[in-house]
Amino acid sequence: MALVFQYGSNCLDSQINSENRLRGDARFIAIAETVEEFQLAFDVWSKGRGCAAADMVPSPGNKVWGALYEVPDFLIERKTAEAEGRKAFDAIEVAGTNYRRETIEVRRGDGLIVTSLTYRVKNPQTGLKTNLEYVGYIVRGLRERDVCEDYIQHVKMLAQANNPAVAVQVQEL
Repeated sequence: MALVFQYGSNCLDSQINSENRLRGDARFIAIAETVEEFQLAFDVWSKGRGCAAADMVPSPGNKVWGALYEVPDFLIERKTAEAEGRKAFDAIEVAGTNYRRETIEVRRGDGLIVTSLTYRVKNPQTGLKTNLEYVGYIVRGLRERDVCEDYIQHVKMLAQANNPAVAVQVQEL
């Protein structure tokens, strides 16, 4: 089993385990935060979402919280997942095009530091705007996983700064 850290819409169980993604095979282990200092950013265009999607960018003094999952090894790479008629995490994250798979350390809510896979943007872009629906998935996922409300408010603030046109609706999430 692979440990995978997710910090965007895949924090929400109904997203990561949907029929067109991992079909129930991602098992939530714990909430976790990055050991290295990162900040959430909306700097990659998601064709499927029609908005800017989440990334983690280096940022002194900040951490990114998310969900840590156990995922069957064969569902990570395209070749092994496709051999079983399944969609790979690499395909979900458009690894190689939008994101790159990397190994990072995260600190679970109980303090244990573990090594996990995650996906970060290959070519961050400026000027992209996220949307209310996408931010809603992130906020609901963080709440579903019992991430502290202070961090959720921070995510909402970042989304509002990214797209002031949805700021009022984001605050109501």
